[in-house]
Amino acid sequence: MHYIVVDLGFGDCGKGTTVDYLCATRDIDTVVRFNGGAQAAHTVVLADGRKHTFAQFGSGSLRPGVRTHLSRFMVVDPLALVTEAAHLIALGATDIWARLTVDRAALLATPYHRLANQAKELARGADRHGSCGMGVGETMAYALEYPDDALRAGDCLDVPTLSRKLAQLRARLGVDGPPVAACVEAFTGFAATVRLVDAFVASGPCVFEGAQGVLLDEWHGFHPYTTWSTTTFANALCLINPDEPVTRLGVLRTVTTRHGAGPLPTELPFSDISDPNNPANAWQGAFRVGHFDAELHRYALNVAGGVDGLVLTHLDLDVDQMCHRYRGSSPLRAGPPGDLTRQAAMTRALGAVEPEYSQVSDWVGAVEAELGTEVVLESWGPTAEAKKPSGRLTS
Repeated sequence: MHYIVVDLGFGDCGKGTTVDYLCATRDIDTVVRFNGGAQAAHTVVLADGRKHTFAQFGSGSLRPGVRTHLSRFMVVDPLALVTEAAHLIALGATDIWARLTVDRAALLATPYHRLANQAKELARGADRHGSCGMGVGETMAYALEYPDDALRAGDCLDVPTLSRKLAQLRARLGVDGPPVAACVEAFTGFAATVRLVDAFVASGPCVFEGAQGVLLDEWHGFHPYTTWSTTTFANALCLINPDEPVTRLGVLRTVTTRHGAGPLPTELPFSDISDPNNPANAWQGAFRVGHFDAELHRYALNVAGGVDGLVLTHLDLDVDQMCHRYRGSSPLRAGPPGDLTRQAAMTRALGAVEPEYSQVSDWVGAVEAELGTEVVLESWGPTAEAKKPSGRLTS
C-alpha cells in the first residue's frame, strides 16, 4: 500500500507530521517528493525532542532506513540541500546522503533564479504575491520559456553543458550572483554526492509527500496568489503503477491559515493564535489565521478529485467555531485547468463573501459532516505518539 499526502488548505496543515507518523507506524521504504521545491517547511518533532523542518528531504528521514526520492516533478536546490543535510546529520541521520536519489530530469534552482525571483517580488510593491523568495517559480518560468536550456539534475554530470546552461541563465535573467565557475563547482559536487536515476522503482511501500496546499494549486488556486506547482494528487499518481493500491490522504487543521497575501474569508485579524513553526518572514509576509472554512475545503476536495480519508491536525488548539457556508451562493466552482482568468475572477469574488459560522464541540464529527469524508487520523500534538488512527489507517 502506498500513501499520498496532500494539504487541503493553503499549506501548513501538517503534511510533515503526517508523513512521519506513517513512516513510524508502517514499513515504509521511501518518501517521494512530487511537487514544489526547497520552499517547503514541513516540521517534524520526535518523542525524544529532535526537531527538523523538512524542505527537500522526505519528512520520514529521521526514521532509520527510510529513503527519499526527489522526482522529476521537483525543483531541486542543491545548495539548500547541503544545508538541510548538515542539520539532519547533526540530529543523527548520518547516512542521509546514501538514502537519497534524484531523478535526472528534475529541474534545478540556482542562485540566479533566486535573485531574479526576489527582484520581481520586490518590484510588485504593495501587490506582492507572497512568494517564498526561493526561486522555485522563476525556475519553472524559465523552463517554460527555454525548455531546451533549462538546467536539470542530469546536466551536472556534463561540465560543458552545465557551464553553458548556467552562463545562459545568468545572462538572460540579468542578475549578478556568484561567478558561473563557482556554481559549476558546487553543482558537480552535488552530482558526485547524490545518486541520479532515470526512473524510480520502489522496493516497498512509499509515502508520496506533497508540498504547499491544494488552495495554492497553479491551476485551481486563487490567481495570482498561487504556486508554480501542481499540488493535487495528479503528479503522484503519474509516478505510481496503476495496479498498486493507494490511499489518498487530505490534511486539514482546525483553523484555516495562509502565509502572506491572498484571500482568507474567515480571517481573524487580531487573533492570538500563533504557530511557532510558521513565523512571519520577509518574503511570504505574516502568518494569517481564520476560522475553519468548510466552503474552501469542500472546493479543495472537489478539485483534488476526493480523498480516501482526512487527517485532522491541531485538535489540541482551543477553537470552537467553523464557517459552514457563505451567505447566499458560493462563488467557488471547480473548472478545467488552464483558465487563469476564471481563477482570478474567483479570487475577486472571495473578497466579498460573508461567512456564516456555527459552534463546534466535536471537531471530528463536524468536519466529517461538512465535508462528507471520514477522518482517519486525528493529531493532538506534533509527535507520532500524539496521533489517533481510525478507519482504514487502523488496518
